[in-house]
Amino acid sequence: NMAGSSTPWIGSAYLFLQSTCKTIALPALYESSQKKPCVFKALKLALADSTGSVNGVDMLKVHCSHPHLIVQLKFCKRENCRRFLRSYREGALQKSLQSHLQLSLATTTVPLEVELKAGSEHLDEMLKDEDRCLECIYREKPDRLPDEEITELEECLKSLMLHQNTNNNVAGKDCSSLKPPSRPYPPTGSSLPTQLTFIFQGQQFDNRTITPDDHQKFAKSVSKKWKQVGRSLQKSCRALRDPVIDNLALEYDREGLYEQAYQMLLRFIQSEGKKATIARLITALEENGLVSLAEELLGLHSSEDCS
Repeated sequence: NMAGSSTPWIGSAYLFLQSTCKTIALPALYESSQKKPCVFKALKLALADSTGSVNGVDMLKVHCSHPHLIVQLKFCKRENCRRFLRSYREGALQKSLQSHLQLSLATTTVPLEVELKAGSEHLDEMLKDEDRCLECIYREKPDRLPDEEITELEECLKSLMLHQNTNNNVAGKDCSSLKPPSRPYPPTGSSLPTQLTFIFQGQQFDNRTITPDDHQKFAKSVSKKWKQVGRSLQKSCRALRDPVIDNLALEYDREGLYEQAYQMLLRFIQSEGKKATIARLITALEENGLVSLAEELLGLHSSEDCS
């Protein structure tokens, strides 16, 4: 009952990705201008693996909806969609996403949970019935053209692939050379340019954005003082304005202090982007007497102290 072969087969679906590792928040990585191209590249390569060709499936938009990254997909051939579904059903796509993310983010494994939806249909519940899945995807026509951001990222990736010298194909290098087009940052409370260095206890340190490792150490050690640190950061960060901190305390009350502290700093990192620097965090720690945690983040403790 398909229309004549002259009508192209077009359908759309949403792929939901969530990292099950507490220290890797995919939406936060995608919202960081440094990491976005790396995440995009991993998505692109994994999707190409799943259909066997670079143009087998198109990404129309990537939505960040904590804790999910939601990728809107468009399929232009039934055969490609069938291949994609097979790869998804067998868990090959999930494995491929995990390994591409691990490579392009130069990190440890990125354990993922994946879900697939078309309209209101949860395809995960009917994967064995391939034709029904195809039918659901075909029913959902893409409601948009590729987002301009996707187009920009595609261009970046193309030029990177062309210029990439096969000899220095090092995972770590990929990201640094793939700079996204500069975008104006959302205005943050502080209009100060980011300092390149800062002084702590008379020593000069290079400033840097807060790393997943810093994030975890902070959440582990800050304990009850996470709220005070949050109030110090709040002075220059709109995303932590009242009543956000109190709400986080309530929302993550059952998970305990680690998770409350983790979520507070996550809000800071997500909203401040490149400006979520270690210098700002160290200042907030100093203001609240948390000097030894500041030292730990700056690597000033000898290794035997950090058990």
